[in-house]
Amino acid sequence: MTHNARQRFRAPTKLKLRDEDADDATFSSRAANPKLGKSRGKALDHERTAALIDRIAALQDKLYAQRKQKVLLILQGMDTSGKDGTVRAMFSGISPMGLRAVGFKAPTDTELAHDYLWRVHQHVPMLGEIAIFNRSHYEDVLITRVQGWINDAECKRRYAQIRDFERMLAETGTVIVKVFLHISKEEQRERLQERLDDPDKQWKFNPEDIKQRAKWDDYQRAYEKAIRETDAPHAPWYIVPANSKTHRNLVIASLLLETLEGMDLSYPPPHPDLSSFTVE
Repeated sequence: MTHNARQRFRAPTKLKLRDEDADDATFSSRAANPKLGKSRGKALDHERTAALIDRIAALQDKLYAQRKQKVLLILQGMDTSGKDGTVRAMFSGISPMGLRAVGFKAPTDTELAHDYLWRVHQHVPMLGEIAIFNRSHYEDVLITRVQGWINDAECKRRYAQIRDFERMLAETGTVIVKVFLHISKEEQRERLQERLDDPDKQWKFNPEDIKQRAKWDDYQRAYEKAIRETDAPHAPWYIVPANSKTHRNLVIASLLLETLEGMDLSYPPPHPDLSSFTVE
């Protein structure tokens, strides 16, 4: 049983990203039963998430067999918000058939020689597939705007182009789920410091993260604007509190399960006369 996550975490019309909202744990077991200890509550949330992923796996098998629809899950968020962790937690227990994760890094020279949507369009899901974007075309109205590489007029044009692009995807059978992983500035500080302090995680640390962190407020405003401009019934945005990794995974599992349950998935009919076949 899920808790109508699509309604609870849908981006509001007048979105304002506040640090305190990143700690929201509405779906947690401890929210339902405050008497639970922290460790017990966390264990229960892990169990609930695992059960949801089992149900997602069953529906993903039908999606792949049916080959009539496709799902695009977009993960956006500040550095350390948990995009990689979400992919590992959500999809390690799901059949790799019909599942694909794509990570978008800084564009190559070839990609820069094309329009900014060119590299993205190549990776949208095929029929029967779930594609997960770790970052996406939204970087082209986020970092580009914060860094001043495009002006307001160009940013406005890109919002319109993204709306058209996502409408085309939806009209050709793609169910789109866009998630902003919302962490607080203090949580990001702790996670970056953890990378610095742990020799096994130092490879993840990029000095550029510190430069981008100095523009935290600019990024928050850029996200608010991009989400408001591109939220639509066929391409909804969800704001997922992500300070708690356990609660984050529970919410995203709920969102994805509710999405798949709303797609009328079923196995295709068998051969009309199976009784005529035998296996020697």
